Amino acid sequence: MKHIKNQKGFTLIEMMIVLLIITVLLLIAVPNMVKNNSVAQSKGCEATVDLLQTQVATYEVEHGDRPSSLNNLLEEGYVDRITCPDGSSLTLSNGTVVRNGSS
Repeated sequence: MKHIKNQKGFTLIEMMIVLLIITVLLLIAVPNMVKNNSVAQSKGCEATVDLLQTQVATYEVEHGDRPSSLNNLLEEGYVDRITCPDGSSLTLSNGTVVRNGSS
């Protein structure tokens, strides 16, 4: 068997320094991602409300009157869901889509 001279590789100290740097970066990044998750869910709900409001208007144009509830949009295939991405429910009040628990 031949022995290769002057092998270059990482020492244990170098690997530990790399792992330390990765750990510090993760400690900085993870809390920011968790904090921004709630913002993303809120924006997702706003987008869902806007989409449903547009579909209410489309329904009104095609049928001549407003749907009695968001279930009408779901049953007739205008939308595939009538809840926000975070699970909060939406309702139709006087032709306006509103998130339950908000005004």
